Amino acid sequence: MEITNNSMANRLSDRFRGFLPVIVDVETGGFDDQRDALLEIAAVTLGMDQEGFIHPHPAVFAHVEPFPGANIDPRSLEITGIDPDNPLRGAMNERAALDHIFKTVRESLREHDCLRAILVGHNASFDLGFLNAAVERTGHKRNPFHPFSTFDTVTLSGLAYGQTVLSKAVQASGHPFDAREAHSAIYDAERTAELFCTIVNRWRRLELFEREHIGLDVL
Repeated sequence: MEITNNSMANRLSDRFRGFLPVIVDVETGGFDDQRDALLEIAAVTLGMDQEGFIHPHPAVFAHVEPFPGANIDPRSLEITGIDPDNPLRGAMNERAALDHIFKTVRESLREHDCLRAILVGHNASFDLGFLNAAVERTGHKRNPFHPFSTFDTVTLSGLAYGQTVLSKAVQASGHPFDAREAHSAIYDAERTAELFCTIVNRWRRLELFEREHIGLDVL
């Protein structure tokens, strides 16, 4: 079967109304983005092929030094396995970590002619809250992310697969999930990126099928 592509859906900037989806995961010292430490951050940018299917790029990642006076709940460290005092972590201060992540995001924005990044996360408001808090603490003036809009894979996977827990949603989408690797920012970001791409590409296949067989022009 030959599928006729729609050029408007074959550019990442057109697919998401000028936004660049970037998958972000953070690991922290608790749930309060104003008081608790940001300890890890990972981001995955996306590409798009000629047929309009998206795919993840390699993740960019940083260990983060707790900001001065940050709270760290020992129960959070039990879950993540992070040792904030381990010198082998190679942790960056918050400003350097943000610069490291934002550099890759801005390069992807230019590559895809997008206006702004939009954070994709599993419980995205949590990740965006810690990201925005770090931006505010450091006085960062070049945050490429939309300040409040997100794509949440909890909602998307609930719709697509009837699952809301990340591990179960990833497995329902046909990908493996290793619980021993969970609660690492880079691992969770990579799995969330796979999940997001699978859901978006599933919709793209439906769109192309309908256009070919039903004659619908769905964007």
